[in-house]
Amino acid sequence: MAAPRSTTATVLALGTAQTVAWASSYYLPAVLATPMARDLSTSPVEIFAAFSAALVVSAVIGPWGGAVIDRRGGRGVLIGSNLIFAAGLACLALAQGTVLLWTGWLAMGLGMGIGLYEAAFAALACIYGREARSPITGITLIAGFASTIGWPLSALMEAQIGWRGACLGWAGLHLFLALPLNCLLPSGHIAISAPAAAVKTGQDGDRAEARKSRWVMVLLALVFAITWFNSTAMAAHLPRLLEAAGATTAVAVAAGALIGPAQVAARLAEFTLMRQLHPLISARLATLTHPLGAGVLLALGAPGAYAFAFLHGAGNGVLTIAKGTLPLALFGPAGYGLTQGLIGGPGRALQAAAPLLFGLALDRWGVQAIWLTSGLALVAFLMLLGVRLPKGEVHP
Repeated sequence: MAAPRSTTATVLALGTAQTVAWASSYYLPAVLATPMARDLSTSPVEIFAAFSAALVVSAVIGPWGGAVIDRRGGRGVLIGSNLIFAAGLACLALAQGTVLLWTGWLAMGLGMGIGLYEAAFAALACIYGREARSPITGITLIAGFASTIGWPLSALMEAQIGWRGACLGWAGLHLFLALPLNCLLPSGHIAISAPAAAVKTGQDGDRAEARKSRWVMVLLALVFAITWFNSTAMAAHLPRLLEAAGATTAVAVAAGALIGPAQVAARLAEFTLMRQLHPLISARLATLTHPLGAGVLLALGAPGAYAFAFLHGAGNGVLTIAKGTLPLALFGPAGYGLTQGLIGGPGRALQAAAPLLFGLALDRWGVQAIWLTSGLALVAFLMLLGVRLPKGEVHP
């Protein structure tokens, strides 16, 4: 199958494939956990426990997947993820007890480790090098609608053909839509010069520079772990949090619906108005929007629900892009896939615990639990202040 010749075609193909990948994995339990648990005579808690285990698997496998992409390019890895996703979904559809249930979710974790944003970003870095910032933004603009598309489609399939049929339906979309689209990706990757790779790994003898790079990687891993924790905590508990602030259920749901459009609007702004800024500056600004929204919510109560949801969504939208563009700008394309895997691993692991931990905080402190996520966001901001902007750079 011929590869698309234009960047736009590559972005459209990969963005659509990513939409299927996210909708059929990360966003699947929200709709199917209850009917799945009812049919298997278990509880939704076990379904989410299996999903959390899948996130841990994705964190462990991510660095390996990134290293393979560095060596061979991303097309084969992403195609492999579609096959693994389809197998995991088929396993879930066939489950009659906990063995196949857990087997299916663990397989899904493997697919998530090599088939979501980190792998897609690494594939684009292999193709476009330092020019990958715009393509990375482009695929997040498209896949940002994964929940908007995925939740209603999962619900529709569950209503028409049951949750098992829904799993098989998503498996079919992987095989007959996402996989062919990933086949369209360019197979080659840019050549990395020896000096660039030497600086990346510290082989040029500059041990101090190598230690500095490792320290920056640690900081970024912590920053994006906080980002994933806050994002997942809000995804799981936002309506409850807003109701604790005095909002009605209708207002809480309406405010929550703003998060998706806010993410897309912020990504459009990053693609246009903020594209001349270095990704480090964009990331610093984005870490402040959640605490700012929390301040509005605490000060105004229910009337501040919409402002909080919009500001949280906007910051989350930019930080999703920054997870791909910031390591690329700071470290370059050499070894980028492995870097993405190492930086993203802690976030995936912490993400698995976010719904439980923030739920406990919400039970204990009510709306004041927002201090937890706001405090973490401010810590992330301070960490990013510890990362120096490359001298003389405004944009990569």
